[in-house]
Amino acid sequence: MTTTPDALAQERSHHDACRAALARMVEGAEERVVGGADVSASGADAEVLGYQFRSHAKAMRELPEAPLFFGRLDFEGGEGSGAGSVARSGAGSAGRSGAGDHFGQRYYIGRLRISEHPSAPPLVVDWRAPVSRAFYQAGARDPQGVAVRRRFGWAPGSKGDSRDLTGMEDEALGEGDEGQESPGSRILAGEIERPRVGPMRDIAATIQPEQDDLVRGELAASVCVQGAPGTGKTAVGLHRAAYLLYTHPQRVQRSGLLILGPNRTFLRYIAEVLPSLGETGVRQSTVQDEIGRHPVRAHDDEAAAVVKHDARMAEVLRRALYVRVAPPVEPVAVPDGSYRWRVTLGELERIVEDVRREEPPYAVGRDRVRSRVVRAIQDQAERRAGPQNNTWVQKIGRARSVSAFVDAAWPRVRADEVLAGVLGDAAALAEAAEGILGGAEQRAILWARPPRSYKSAKWSAADLVLMDEIEGLLERPAGYGHIVVDEAQDLSPMECRVIARRSDFGSLTVLGDLAQATTPWAARSWPEVLGHLGKPDATVTPLTTGFRVPRAVVGLANELLGRLDVDVPPARSMRGDGELRVREVADVAAGVVEAVRGALGQEGSIGVIAADHDVERLRTALDAAGIDSAGPDELGARVTVCPASVAKGLEYDHVVAAEPAAVAEAEARGLHRLYVVLTRAVSRLDVLHSRPLPWSP
Repeated sequence: MTTTPDALAQERSHHDACRAALARMVEGAEERVVGGADVSASGADAEVLGYQFRSHAKAMRELPEAPLFFGRLDFEGGEGSGAGSVARSGAGSAGRSGAGDHFGQRYYIGRLRISEHPSAPPLVVDWRAPVSRAFYQAGARDPQGVAVRRRFGWAPGSKGDSRDLTGMEDEALGEGDEGQESPGSRILAGEIERPRVGPMRDIAATIQPEQDDLVRGELAASVCVQGAPGTGKTAVGLHRAAYLLYTHPQRVQRSGLLILGPNRTFLRYIAEVLPSLGETGVRQSTVQDEIGRHPVRAHDDEAAAVVKHDARMAEVLRRALYVRVAPPVEPVAVPDGSYRWRVTLGELERIVEDVRREEPPYAVGRDRVRSRVVRAIQDQAERRAGPQNNTWVQKIGRARSVSAFVDAAWPRVRADEVLAGVLGDAAALAEAAEGILGGAEQRAILWARPPRSYKSAKWSAADLVLMDEIEGLLERPAGYGHIVVDEAQDLSPMECRVIARRSDFGSLTVLGDLAQATTPWAARSWPEVLGHLGKPDATVTPLTTGFRVPRAVVGLANELLGRLDVDVPPARSMRGDGELRVREVADVAAGVVEAVRGALGQEGSIGVIAADHDVERLRTALDAAGIDSAGPDELGARVTVCPASVAKGLEYDHVVAAEPAAVAEAEARGLHRLYVVLTRAVSRLDVLHSRPLPWSP
């Protein structure tokens, strides 16, 4: 469709009306805070309502400045070519066409619902609303009652000024040939291929049908997305989080929603996506942040880390904890005035064995042992003198002899104390690991110089994972209603168990790519990962069509994919544009300077990615050439020099991959790391090498 001045003026006018309505919505939210939650509410109710109003007002104030709609749906039965009046609630009747209850309706689709009054028809419908699904799913073969789908083109970087609405594109689905797909959208392609500078953006305007299916999955369902580079798996996970918050607000907010990323650099990169979709207050964290009860002040060599991350350590730690539970050695006698109540040794043995057989959390088991000893005494007392009151029961529970028995049979312990006892004592480790870990494995994790006390121990990152396992044995941690786990292919079995403990009663969205698995303990299959996550029945869905990475870059990555020990389908790209240059150079640093100079003449971000030990040398070369560069944490920089170890999940318009052989040989799974590096480019990729390429025959 050719955009006419009159049509553009009408849409700009509608956007102005939406902007005014949004301003009134923000003002109304502020007035509810000032006016109070509810004059009839008091106490806790008033406090809860007040918190809800303040939170809503804060979220409204913090909405990012952006265009208020990106699409429009005109359903069959409207005036002209499907254009009806702006959405009227309850209009139309089911069965007249594929449009159903939306017969003759027009809906503008945006990132949040906008209306002139809560009971008024919406000026803009939230992209997560059920009717919005047709915007993503309707096509010539299945128009779903849509006569015309309109996409709006906005100036790059627009903050929502109506003058930034530069064009429109209509797709007449109701008149399409069922055997033919509609031609590709220039606006959609332009949005997908737009240069990447700064943090990750939302993809609400560009969600594809297969992505939409995953986004709108049921809350109770756990899903795993095996996503090739550029397929938008991270964006799918974040939009699924936003969809669940919209669809199940009370359930999800009550139990919490957690986004887990591989590192803080990655979290900063994705931090603005959910707020841009109108969702704030979601916890975004890493596994290490979730379990960071102690500072990391020690470093494990690879042999020790591999053993500590092994799933077998769970049983070693369970044994080390429960070896402290000891059989009773004498009966319990409790003075009660002039009388003395007794619990026999046999009955005490039965109590301890029964509780162990029930396998409750350790702390719960300790409480059960005490309460059952008290109950045994209470039964005696009631047979002799009748019912006893709560004061008497509490007195017996606090009796010195009862406490002494519980402390001896089921002692109070700390997780760090138990772990220090395992790692610092060869005999204790051998007892706990018998038949589980071999001698070399035990020596790998045994402290060479144990601290004088667990209080002075220096813990490694892997130790904190083990400590969380013990904490989980002691007491069940608070869980979340839903957890989105990104880059899950790199999780160790013990890290998976950290997450599983926090999702016992919730669901998971697991995102990753086995080809990008770089840790020594990375799994080779998703069923293995999902088993450790406690969701063995989760559906694994592959995303193989890339929308961000150009075809030439994907082709190069697929050459390397064949050399990786993983069973994943090759990626394909919908983008025929992009540039790939593979050049042999005598001096890689000089080649990087030349490549960056050339890239600066084009639009977009530039990422120089190299083996970690080469990063400082390359930044020095760029500085000497008068080219300013930044590290990966400085989002929005024009030129970034990024270590290969933290490149996962990041994107740059132009990537300069420096000396692939150095990346490949830097670690055991270096070829997987190189696969990550090669797939960070969304427009252009320069590969500079002075040594043979790792994928060459």
